[in-house]
Amino acid sequence: MKLELQGITKVFGSLVANDHIDLVVEPGEIHALLGENGAGKSTLMNVLYGLYDPSEGQILLDDVPQRFNGPGDAVSAGIGMVHQHFMLVPVFTVAESVALGYEPAGPAGVLEMAKARQHVLEISERFGFEIDPDAKIEDLPVGVQQRVEIIKALSRDAKVLILDEPTAVLTPQETDELINIMGELKESGTSIVFITHKLREVRAIADRITVIRRGKVVGEASPTSTETELASLMVGRSVSLAVDKEPAEPGDVAFELDKLTVLGPTGTPVVDKVKLKVAAGEIVCLAGVQGNGQSELAEAILGLADTDGGAIRLDGEDLAGKSVRDRLLAGIGFVPEDRSTDGAIADFSIAENLVLDLYNTDEFSRGVSLSPSKVAANADVRTEEFDVRFTDIHDKISTLSGGNAQKVVLAREMSRPLRLFVASQPTRGLDVGSIEFVHKRIVAERDKGTPVIIVSTELDEVVSLADRIAVMYRGKIVGIVDVAKAGPEGVNRDVLGLMMAGVSLADAEAQIAKDASATTPKNDEEVPS
Repeated sequence: MKLELQGITKVFGSLVANDHIDLVVEPGEIHALLGENGAGKSTLMNVLYGLYDPSEGQILLDDVPQRFNGPGDAVSAGIGMVHQHFMLVPVFTVAESVALGYEPAGPAGVLEMAKARQHVLEISERFGFEIDPDAKIEDLPVGVQQRVEIIKALSRDAKVLILDEPTAVLTPQETDELINIMGELKESGTSIVFITHKLREVRAIADRITVIRRGKVVGEASPTSTETELASLMVGRSVSLAVDKEPAEPGDVAFELDKLTVLGPTGTPVVDKVKLKVAAGEIVCLAGVQGNGQSELAEAILGLADTDGGAIRLDGEDLAGKSVRDRLLAGIGFVPEDRSTDGAIADFSIAENLVLDLYNTDEFSRGVSLSPSKVAANADVRTEEFDVRFTDIHDKISTLSGGNAQKVVLAREMSRPLRLFVASQPTRGLDVGSIEFVHKRIVAERDKGTPVIIVSTELDEVVSLADRIAVMYRGKIVGIVDVAKAGPEGVNRDVLGLMMAGVSLADAEAQIAKDASATTPKNDEEVPS
């Protein structure tokens, strides 16, 4: 099925999220929609899927104009979508999840789950998914849950499949499996719109690439384009994708977690007796599929999550019993994962948000009152330094885009003397140029002698930024990879992927070595030319 978008525009108040976008996806083509977070990719696909009405423009399928009043109309027309955040019911089986909303009924309207099970088995066998239709969703790994979402779309006879940031929660091995699945879907004639901001993946699978920047199509690219060329097209200028840093010169251990435990809502550990040491002047990145305890560990360091045992020591001092304010005043800089909830106060101004943790110090207050002139002067300096785009420093921070709000949080936390810097997803929502700047600031903080802990699900960021990588799985650290020793080029991503699935470092290295040996021809075997 041929998909064509003509002049699609979507306006939210004064914000033009999509600006006269044209896009053509040919039958059996994998068309990548590439752009930074906030570029308008997901908005465009939500228009295509009937979740938003376009302000202008039209959608054509096989040259026939379409009008969707909701996702049901889009599905009926042959469009399926796998959302970045899966739309599955954890307590349902695979068959129940696939049938939900389109339940097969027999005589007298009786639900026939046998038909749903058979449908799952047929699609699973056709594409090699190997999924048990009776398995509970909550018991399936994230990568398998994504396959269930794809089966849901295919069971509705989708001819055009939208995949919105499909690799965001996958291990490298699961990403490779998804790329293989996309190839099989393409061979079957399915058209795929692949939404991503990851350059490595788009070059591996796309037939054509359309780049969106600030709601507009800024060009088309070939999968043979280099990552640097694609990044420059995305951001509008030349950028460096590599993190430029000198080798670390770590000092003594400055920060330590000793058997730290944090309980989840059900009373089971989400951080399970974690032991970790971070030296002064080194960056330790916590890697892993999202939801394995990294966020809770970071929150426990600042006191945002209650601990159930263990110790948190900064320069030998146990932080147990200290409030969040005490920890901030002790010199901990903290960038939370959810900037809108934990990182900023929506109704406060940009200037006020820049002094949230220092407003009561002599630097910004006069007695019991803030000094507006000092707060404003600070905001002028910090917003320029971090390239925050805004109309007025006295506007509410809620008026900013997500990326600019993130810059405000980073500017506040990185512009004071620190004894420890902790950041969860520090570059989420930022363009390539801003990411380059943030990475430089993090490295500069390390080079001052500050211990740094970074939580990131972006494997490229982890490998290029870290001096050591601690991989977490189900609340435990399964191993630590010494990047400083091996160099970023020496870090085996397949090993990291296995560790992210719960395999120890030693076992992962042994398995990768075994696989490599099995694929290496022996001396007496003929090697193809």
